[in-house]
Amino acid sequence: MCADTTQTPDYKDTLNLPRTEFPMRAGLPKREPAWLDRWEKIGVYDRLRDKQGRKPFTLHDGPPYANGHLHIGHALNKTIKDMIVRSHQMMGFDARYVPGWDCHGLPIEWKIEEQYRKKGKNKDEVPVIDFRQECRKFAEGWIDIQREEFKRLGIAGNWADPYITMDYHAEAVIADEFMKFLMNGTLYQGSKPVMWSPIEKTALAEAEVEYHDKESFTIWVKFKVVDTGDTTLDNAYVVIWTTTPWTMPSNKAVVYGKDISYGLYEVTGRPEECWARIGDRYLLADNLAADVFARARLDDTMYRRLCDVTQDDLAKIQLQHPLAGAEGSNGEWDDIRDFRAADFVTDTEGTGFVHCAPSHGMEEFELYRDLGMLEQVITYNVMDDGSFRADMPFFGGKYILSRKGGEGDANKAVIDKLAEVGGLLARGKIKHSYPHSWRSKAPIIYRNTPQWFVSVDRKLDDGMNQMGDNIRERALRSIDQLVKWTPPSGRNRLYSMIEARPDWVLSRQRAWGVPLTCFTKKGALPTDPDYLLRNAEVNTRIKAAFEEHGADVWYTDGFKQQVLGGIVNPDDYDQVFDVLDVWFDSGSTHAFVLRDREDGTDDGIADVYMEGTDQHRGWFHSSMLQACGTIGRAPYRNVVTHGFTLDEKGNKMSKSLGNTIVPEEVVKQYGADILRLWVAQTDYTADQRIGPEILKGVADSYRRLRNTMRFMLGSLADFTEADRIDPAEMPRLERWVLSRLAELDEQVRKGYAAFDFQGVFSAVFNFATVDLSAFYFDVRKDALYCDGDTPRRRAARTVLDILFHRLTTWLAPVLVFTMEEVWLERFPGEDSSVHLVDFPDTPTDWRDPALEENMAKIRRVRRAVTAALEVQRRDKVIGSSLEAAPVVHVEDAETRDLLATFDVDDLCITSGLTVTADPAPAEAFRLPEIEGVGVVFEKAEGAKCQRCWKILPDVGRHAHPGVCGRCDTALS
Repeated sequence: MCADTTQTPDYKDTLNLPRTEFPMRAGLPKREPAWLDRWEKIGVYDRLRDKQGRKPFTLHDGPPYANGHLHIGHALNKTIKDMIVRSHQMMGFDARYVPGWDCHGLPIEWKIEEQYRKKGKNKDEVPVIDFRQECRKFAEGWIDIQREEFKRLGIAGNWADPYITMDYHAEAVIADEFMKFLMNGTLYQGSKPVMWSPIEKTALAEAEVEYHDKESFTIWVKFKVVDTGDTTLDNAYVVIWTTTPWTMPSNKAVVYGKDISYGLYEVTGRPEECWARIGDRYLLADNLAADVFARARLDDTMYRRLCDVTQDDLAKIQLQHPLAGAEGSNGEWDDIRDFRAADFVTDTEGTGFVHCAPSHGMEEFELYRDLGMLEQVITYNVMDDGSFRADMPFFGGKYILSRKGGEGDANKAVIDKLAEVGGLLARGKIKHSYPHSWRSKAPIIYRNTPQWFVSVDRKLDDGMNQMGDNIRERALRSIDQLVKWTPPSGRNRLYSMIEARPDWVLSRQRAWGVPLTCFTKKGALPTDPDYLLRNAEVNTRIKAAFEEHGADVWYTDGFKQQVLGGIVNPDDYDQVFDVLDVWFDSGSTHAFVLRDREDGTDDGIADVYMEGTDQHRGWFHSSMLQACGTIGRAPYRNVVTHGFTLDEKGNKMSKSLGNTIVPEEVVKQYGADILRLWVAQTDYTADQRIGPEILKGVADSYRRLRNTMRFMLGSLADFTEADRIDPAEMPRLERWVLSRLAELDEQVRKGYAAFDFQGVFSAVFNFATVDLSAFYFDVRKDALYCDGDTPRRRAARTVLDILFHRLTTWLAPVLVFTMEEVWLERFPGEDSSVHLVDFPDTPTDWRDPALEENMAKIRRVRRAVTAALEVQRRDKVIGSSLEAAPVVHVEDAETRDLLATFDVDDLCITSGLTVTADPAPAEAFRLPEIEGVGVVFEKAEGAKCQRCWKILPDVGRHAHPGVCGRCDTALS
């Protein structure tokens, strides 16, 4: 007998609806600081260190400068590091992270000088120790600020005890590492062209230089040919081209190419405004002659080629400087200029001849060094402030750059004088990429000056020669044999740099840094064997003094007597007061961090160094050179490199363009987890883009993921171990989820081990949103909400629990705040934290490739069905897929048999579904990409169950009014 359905009860309260207080709106900007406080209170980082029996894993932090607020590059860099450390910790390692700061060097010293200039104060009038103390205080302030900014991004580490290069122990070790080069014979004082900042009055390393477009003067200059014995060539002119007119007073030679075709050209006509004269004869490379004459305003009717000029002809030539014999020159330029062939001359640009000022160009310097002629060609015409020496005729006191870094008056003075004496053929301007100081943003010059160098090619007799006899050999073999590179292109980049690099310039003419702790013998020459004092006892005294007082002690009165007394006569030696290149400081960090700290490494080698691609010429490079000279090999096993961060259009960020993204502002608007998610979603090995629209997309991905986690939490509200069911007893749909999990577990672990966060997140995100939210959750909602205590519902909840533990831990290294929130929603407690657990082991026997293949076939059919029903919903034929009971025509017999073993109406979320082998009629819905499947829409027959909303024939025939048999059983 049918039950009475006229008065149907409200069954809402009988459903197993999700129960959770986990909000859909995250409110991250306001809530994240509370989690930070909680982690600090329960001491998460220290508790992780207490876990016993784990293999250490150490990422060594490349130290940022303590001199300003964080930019987006800092956020990217530290977040990647944090993901590396956290993921390895959760894979079972003791993953240590000691953050550090670089505190010496030009960036900080420049800030103090800026403060002085604003106050009208002269740095040179301040006692050096007082000045150094101001630099130290400045750095200390910014360390505190940056530490809090880094922590706000969710970066976990030993923040209470970071490493700081200006700590006394660090300064002592840096000095000690320098003295190892002193003792092993690779340190020497030499004079060669180095990159020099006239504004900052110091040498610069390549890593302290950046390239910007600069407009430069360019001139074509005539050198007169004299005394060849050939009347054809005598009084002709060799023409050179240069973009640095200021180097002309230091010219000592002109060089030509061995394999270039040269000709002698005569001027036969001229326009009114032109420096060329009719009858002038010029030696030029044939490939460049037309361009040179065009620059001189001569068209091809105004000159002719007279004859070839052979290598034998060139070998007879002597040249005169254009300023030779000029009135008032006092014979400064009267010497004959050297003229010879050189390998670096080409005929692709210029004139085919290159003017040489070996004091201001490395190629020219090396040419004359190898010829043993440096004494004849080296000049000291340019002072440390970029001015010409005061007694130089015509140009004394002229500045190459203005005091603010703009164009000085030297170039114009040189050009005007050359024009006055008839030495110019043409002039112009060129816009080209030019080196600038990273700190002052002013152009730099090459300047010959005495500096301290470490030789990369001198033989080392230090008992560590298994990787090579010198620093270069050891570095190149380390790159190939001991280090893994991510991405692999990093290997080629560093290898080519070290393969071609010159000796390392260690000295800087500054005040804030670790001094070059060495002494030179008075009256000796740098080439003399006893020029440098090499004494182990002296070195020990220096290191001990630095440990107790810091590097400032080097500048105190009587320090020389203190460390030399009783060993040698202090009066016989001069103390060196240059400071070390700051890259030597950071290159030495492996010694006082990895080697010396309790949370360092047993062998002083880091598992990972991770920085931006610019550090191939910076920290990766200096660390490699320094370690190869002191421990015989690279100080790292892995080098991971990230690219630069650009705006949404791919432009470099700059304040002037107004396109900068400040981490603090992103955190205020979205929360740190959104910034971290952006890092995880991007390919950090290339340049990345960020901007408002990109962040909106990231926030949308976050919301979808948060919704997945919320669904699991709601369905697991009262789950206990008593509800758990063994995988062997689960339906195939659940076993398919477990199979996917086993596959994903391997992918996640391999991805994290390879530092592939984009790959890990993409795999987990797609699984969570496509396999789970859009399929499995959608299918199992009915069973979860409407079933009673059935094996199917217990299986689904068991799978949800298994999913929960894996998704929260797999995503915890990325979304550190959100996964903590998710975890605490289920496992509250004073000491509870997702960051204290590991990735759970996932049984490999869950993997079932055959089941995955079968489910893929079923999902193809399902996709055709859901697409067909979407058309009916769009046309308002139905409001819900439960109103449908489609007929699905499937051509493939194997697929039909497979569908017969599944509850396909549940999988397609319909009230009924019929699979048939009959040919699909013409009106059947088809998807082009899914062949052999046609769907014919039919409405479901029966009444709507007032509890589960399925439309079924048996509704109303059970004890409880208005429900189907399944719901009646659940209610009973």
